[in-house]
This record gives sequence, C-alpha cells and structure tokens, in this order.
Amino acid sequence: MQPGGLCWDLLRPALCSNRIYGGWALGAHGSGKYIGSMFRQLIKGISSNLPSQCTICHAWPARALCSECVAQFAQPMPRCRTCALPVLAGITQCGKCIAEPPPLDRALAAVAYGYPWSLLVQDLKFHQNTARARNMATLMRSTPWVEPAIDTADWLIPMPLHPARLRERGFNQSQLLAQSLDRSKTRNNALLRIQPSAPQTTLPRKDRIRNMQGAFALEPSQYANVQGKSIVIVDDVMTTGASLHAAANTLRAAGAARITGLVFARTE
Repeated sequence: MQPGGLCWDLLRPALCSNRIYGGWALGAHGSGKYIGSMFRQLIKGISSNLPSQCTICHAWPARALCSECVAQFAQPMPRCRTCALPVLAGITQCGKCIAEPPPLDRALAAVAYGYPWSLLVQDLKFHQNTARARNMATLMRSTPWVEPAIDTADWLIPMPLHPARLRERGFNQSQLLAQSLDRSKTRNNALLRIQPSAPQTTLPRKDRIRNMQGAFALEPSQYANVQGKSIVIVDDVMTTGASLHAAANTLRAAGAARITGLVFARTE
C-alpha cells in the first residue's frame, strides 16, 4: 500500500498510533482489542466495495461469479430427487432409486462436477482458497428446492473429516459451505468421522461403499437431540453417494425424521 491514496488516508490513524499484529492493534490503556475490532471492520468495509473479478471468465469488474457465467454453466436441470443424477424432463426419480431406495429422502446438487465448477472445488480443497466456500454456497442457495430445504431443516450437518485428515488440510470444506449457507443451523460436531480411510476419489464404486462402512458415529451427547429432526447433510461433491448414504444411515439409526443430502457438485 503506497501513502497518499484513499486506503492510506483511511488506515493511517490506526497504523500510526498502534502496532497491528494479526488483526490486533496494541495501543495504550488496554484499548488493543477494541481498536483491533475497529480495524477489522474498516478493512471489511473497504474490501466489500472494491471491484472484483469473475473467477470463471475473469471479467472485470464483476462479482466473484458473474451472471453470464452462472447463466452459461449453471443452468438447472431435471435431477432424480433421491440421488441427484440427471433425468429426463418429467421424471422425478431414476429407476435405480426406485428399485433400491437410498437412505436420503432428498438429494440436491447445484451443478455438474466438470468445467468450470471443478476448478472452484479444487481451489477450495487443495489450494486453501476458503473464500470459494461463499461463492459456492451462493450458487447452492439459488438452486431449485435448496432454499426450502434449508428453511425447513432443524440442522445443517457438514460431512465430517477424520481428525487426521482435518489436521492435514487445516479446515473442513463442508463445514465452510454449511456455515455459509446458514451458520445458525450448522452443527459442526454432531456427526463424527471415527474411521480413517483412503480418499474416495482413489477407489472404484464397490470399494467406496465398503470404505464407508462404520466410518461415522453420532456424538454421544446428541442422541436425544437428533430424534425427530429434519437434517441437511452438506458436502462439496457427490460421486457414488457412499459417504452421504453412510452418514444418513447413522443419523437415521439415531432417530432423524428427514434427511436431505445437499452438495455443490454431482458427478455424472
């Protein structure tokens, strides 16, 4: 930041009178916490008014996801109501789900897992660009049936990571999505991942199902609370559905009344 611009004029009083460390301004008379809070609000206010660039087409200025890219790459399509795979217009449930009903009452997906949305998922999960969660959640909320599912849900439960994987990654992308969708309804520790396993992307379908057996458990203190609840399980990508089904089975066994799987992207 060069002295003399608008941002410098706004920030100069805080920078000149205090030392800023990690969002805390350390000044005299114990005012550091208050000044640090004011500093963060100032930065937030400035950044929210700055022009942005579309993540997909790089148009400038634009929103993080411009309306043209959403219109081109995120058109709603008919999907099976219990597995979210594409179906023909007028069809509500695919033949496989009719023959073998899944443990989900509803499955919702915002987009197909492919260009350009796979880039957002990878940027979030593997490049630690956690701001992508807000962009993805915005697109999820605009998907048909998602808003009513969130509004009528008692809880949003993020797909949990095993503690070892969480330490390795540093964050749970599903938790960030759930909090961006509705922080007040998100229950981060209600469902636990108790069994480490190989990444699902490395396994064929039959091994993915086996990989998820016994993978989840309900937090013991939540057994009474989950009974009769309407729950939305939030994840970034649904491939075979093995993870969502295993999580849904655990919640169903604990007494959950209705379970919806909500993902950003569905492989096809």
